[in-house]
Amino acid sequence: MGEKQIHFVERVLQVTFVLLGLGIGYQISPYVLRYIDYPLKAVSKMSIIGAITVFGGFIMYILSPSIIRTILRVVSKVESDLQKLPAVDIAIGLLGLILGLVVANLLAVSLTPIPIIGEYFPLILNIVFGYLGVGLALKKKEEIVLLFGVIPKLKDKLSLKGVKKEATYGEISYPKILDTSVIIDGRIFDIYKSGFIEGAILIPRFVLNELQYVADSTDPMKRSRGRRGLDILAKLQKEGKDKVKIVEEDVEGKSVDDKLIALAKKLNAEIITTDYNLNKVASIEGVKVLNINELANALKPLVLPGEELVVQIIREGKESGQGVGYLDDGTMVVVEEGKHHIGRVAELQVTSVLQTAAGRMIFGKIKKIVK
Repeated sequence: MGEKQIHFVERVLQVTFVLLGLGIGYQISPYVLRYIDYPLKAVSKMSIIGAITVFGGFIMYILSPSIIRTILRVVSKVESDLQKLPAVDIAIGLLGLILGLVVANLLAVSLTPIPIIGEYFPLILNIVFGYLGVGLALKKKEEIVLLFGVIPKLKDKLSLKGVKKEATYGEISYPKILDTSVIIDGRIFDIYKSGFIEGAILIPRFVLNELQYVADSTDPMKRSRGRRGLDILAKLQKEGKDKVKIVEEDVEGKSVDDKLIALAKKLNAEIITTDYNLNKVASIEGVKVLNINELANALKPLVLPGEELVVQIIREGKESGQGVGYLDDGTMVVVEEGKHHIGRVAELQVTSVLQTAAGRMIFGKIKKIVK
């Protein structure tokens, strides 16, 4: 709500509390008169009732600002928490609450005749069964959604209209948040253009600011990478049109990575990155991550020990006598006794394959020198 709306609500609530105080004062005034032994005329009684009524209104006028602040704080917190919940969760929670209250009131009818405690049972039952209804409904939401056939109906509707929606629960795809590393990397554009990424592409404002900072760097290398990232974003926006969006919403976090994870949780989104550390931390935090490097590694041709490869040896390896070459897809090939054949093309026999977080490494020995 805006400031004007909040101010209006505060005034309405204050008037309401003052009226409530007047009503309470008027209601309790007869009980006060019972304890006055001095005989009172009708005018005096009316004066005392009026004074007590006004006093009740005055007390509520004094207390209302702190009560209103507390109410608005609680309402704001509840509203913020509800915004983070998927619409399906809210609907199922309300359904559970309604069923819980129905059961509570049915039981209350049979329990109210009980002396003394019977008057308080309806309130207790409504609180207990309302809470149980919401809790059980949310725990069983998958079965409830399937029971009502929401998923099949939604799929039919989407297939008929050709609409793609960002998903929460039971929908087709989740929005994707891009981090700085994957934008600068550039491969995201080709992947998106190929149609393998569904849903909205979100670029947080704080990521765009970091990209602009890199593009304005005095370091030529960083400046070039930053400008490349901005070019990739421009291409993505042109290709995706209204599906590529800048997210202005900011979240708390010490670093850009912290903010990315917090925003992904808030928007129920996935993060696309090439950053290994962000990948690990986000996974620990329960945020799904799509790592472009992992995708590239999965698409590399599988090489098995005993197969033969042809590779050019271009430099020395870390261990004594080793040479290093690369396949066309960038896979590193470590060649035994290849140090003395740098610059030449050799036919190798694969001896082993090592899969690391950085990618796949192939080890082989020279079968013959091709040229």
